Amino acid sequence: MKKLVLSLAVLCALLLSTGAPAQVVTVYTSASFAPLMLDDGRGMYPDLIAYLNQRKPGKLTFRLRYMPRKRLQVKLEDGSIDGIVIGMMPEWFDDVEQKKYLWSAPFATDGYVLASLAAKPVSPDAPASLVGASVGVTHGYAYPRIDAWLSASRMVRSEGPSDEKNLEKLLLGRVDCVIVAESMAHYFVRTHGMSSRLHLAPLASPPTERRMLAPRSQAATFDQIAPILRKLKDDPAWQRIAASYR
Repeated sequence: MKKLVLSLAVLCALLLSTGAPAQVVTVYTSASFAPLMLDDGRGMYPDLIAYLNQRKPGKLTFRLRYMPRKRLQVKLEDGSIDGIVIGMMPEWFDDVEQKKYLWSAPFATDGYVLASLAAKPVSPDAPASLVGASVGVTHGYAYPRIDAWLSASRMVRSEGPSDEKNLEKLLLGRVDCVIVAESMAHYFVRTHGMSSRLHLAPLASPPTERRMLAPRSQAATFDQIAPILRKLKDDPAWQRIAASYR
């Protein structure tokens, strides 16, 4: 009998030593454009998810999933989202004081540029030339740090489904200029060999900081990844990854 009890105790110890299975955490993104998300499955966001999975914080496993922006915002607001969100900033969710949601340290920074044809450049420093010019913007997208300038410029908005589609409209001569994320513009120019065709003028605004957002119901998960994200700026491995998309 004692041997049976001992055997059962050893078996229980072995089962407990294997630990609980890894918890799968869904990471949502509303981005569908380069260099954040590429058609071949690569991109800065998939690479960051792979980076987290290599480190397995708290035995968590992360998977990236796309969700349209409006649906994502609704699920955040009604508390029904079952994961965390990548690549957001507090200004986009009326949470500048970071009280509604949990926010990580920035893992990347970005800005905006005004892209135009090199043969017909449009400059944000020449206000008179902007009046009446058609400017490509992304449908449903807010530009919280340059909206005031955009309204004052008296340009005519032409909405498109994405930054990349707006750049294509520019190349076809369907708009005079495009407001586009700096990272996307430089990646587009580099990968399509457009350095001689496009003129990129930086727009004066504070940098866009890409962060992880977590609803407070996901505090346990957030606490596992926040220290890792906070150290990314000092990690040469991550900096090499991020540099490959500039």
